[in-house]
Amino acid sequence: MPRLIPIRLAAACALALLLLVSTTAAAAAKKVEADLRVVAKGKVIAEKTLKTGSFAVPTSRKADCFGKGTGGSGKAVKIGGPTALGLLGQAATSTRSLRPLQITDAFDFGLGICGVGGYSATAKESWYLKVNHKNPELGGEVVKLKRGDEVLWALAKFPYPKELALEAPAEALAGVPFVVRVLSYDDRGKRKPVKGALVTGGAGPTDAEGKTTVTVAGPALIRATHSKDIPSNGVGVCVLEACP
Repeated sequence: MPRLIPIRLAAACALALLLLVSTTAAAAAKKVEADLRVVAKGKVIAEKTLKTGSFAVPTSRKADCFGKGTGGSGKAVKIGGPTALGLLGQAATSTRSLRPLQITDAFDFGLGICGVGGYSATAKESWYLKVNHKNPELGGEVVKLKRGDEVLWALAKFPYPKELALEAPAEALAGVPFVVRVLSYDDRGKRKPVKGALVTGGAGPTDAEGKTTVTVAGPALIRATHSKDIPSNGVGVCVLEACP
């Protein structure tokens, strides 16, 4: 009989450990990895990949760009699950270029983004959201994310400009030209080749098929721009296993 106590205790400890591992795994499973790009005034101010889940987004009393009395309460608002706004808020905690992040909870319809990294919304410009190249037409706090989603926040005028996307190889040889392609996406996610776009290290503007050749001397981050369109994603090109 005395020997049963250690056995029962061991079983109880094993069960507790199993529950702890299961709870930890479940919490980790709720996070997803997504890509974030933030653009203001034609400049990419942040671009990174990170995991995100439920997040308490801070609000700011200084987020009053929508008019008198529209500043936030200063309290944090918890957003359940991985969302487009939660991703931005989480990125701001570790990315200096995204601070200050000024969000208001003054409205009944949801949270409003006033400023990101010193760039503020105005009567003519607002923070525009696209997920996988499409405008979800919803507030960022209710746009749920899945693994691998591409999230774009851009300060832009309405009607919103097209978003550029750059297709390029992940590896190249120094001094050897390679082909890249530039596409544009409209508000609904419809894409088409871009003629006249400029690409870092490009031999010239893109042709009617959106193509040009690029030559790099070493590891490089390349990007496409065109007129007032939103700058493309950056593509890191590795050379001889060295990457930017």
